[in-house]
Amino acid sequence: MHIVILGPYPPPHGGVQTHIVALREYLLSRGDACSVINITRHRSAMDPGVHHPTSALGVIRLLRSLRPDVIHLHVGGPLPRRVLALALACTLLAPRSVFTFHSGGYPSSPEGRLAAPNTLRGWILRRFDRIIAVNQELGTMFGRFGVRPERLSVIEPHAVGALPALQPDDERKVIDHFTKEHAPLLLSVGLLEPEYDIPAQVRAVESLRTTHPGAGLLLIGSGSLEGELRALIDASPAREHILLAGDVPHRRTLQAIASCSALLRTTLYDGDAISVREALALGTPVIATDNGMRPAGVHLVPLGSAVALNTAVLHVLSTPRPATGDTGQDPLANLAGVAATYGA
Repeated sequence: MHIVILGPYPPPHGGVQTHIVALREYLLSRGDACSVINITRHRSAMDPGVHHPTSALGVIRLLRSLRPDVIHLHVGGPLPRRVLALALACTLLAPRSVFTFHSGGYPSSPEGRLAAPNTLRGWILRRFDRIIAVNQELGTMFGRFGVRPERLSVIEPHAVGALPALQPDDERKVIDHFTKEHAPLLLSVGLLEPEYDIPAQVRAVESLRTTHPGAGLLLIGSGSLEGELRALIDASPAREHILLAGDVPHRRTLQAIASCSALLRTTLYDGDAISVREALALGTPVIATDNGMRPAGVHLVPLGSAVALNTAVLHVLSTPRPATGDTGQDPLANLAGVAATYGA
């Protein structure tokens, strides 16, 4: 079977990108052919079988030439007309089409609340052979679009099965040195965009250092606010203890998650986050803004509350970290569930 995945491909290493890489590796390991069409502006990946068309027409031509058995479209943002046009094309260019929507917060958005069968979105979504929702709220929304239950699967994103070993070329000496020099170490993994509320994390480490002088904050990710955030950090009294590391390979990010004192996920708008699930799987405490859909075990804080964030950090640091062990769950169950929607 030849599966063609359309979506974002790293770098940068965001949550959807991480899921697509894991899914592709799983499909290849079981003997399927799997190509990826990267539909973002980031085009530095040189992996064999990963394509970077430069136009909508180029995407269509590539899909025709690849002759897929299954087209699997991954979308991580809203559903503007250009995305709907691509979705419609996917339903026309392969015997079977699958759609995964990773925007966990979309159902509560103004557009999501208008979900109905007699809309362009509803008509196009119902053309897919299978729809995958990453949480139950999304599943309920697809029902409002008129998607039949037998065509809908709720499958949480794949997180991590085991901590990968680092290779010599993955060594990041600056990160390693920073990690060794700071305890406790707070970690943030996400895009450098307004919705991730990075300034709140900077203020948190400034406050934390009054009681924990060795504290540091490691920020992994890239985005449009990089210059603005560097200026903010340079003006901070804790500037020597905040490292803006940029984009980092996924295996290195997992090592940082496993070794930090707590993962911070302070957001103004957020859906499901693979980094949160990865941290929980690795036994790392997570402090996250309450968006109504966090997994069990996350320490929740209200939106925009610096006091609550500081209190949660101090609570986590004063609580013994539980030992990790076998959860009894198949780490590949999510990916197997996705593959099962391909119908073979």
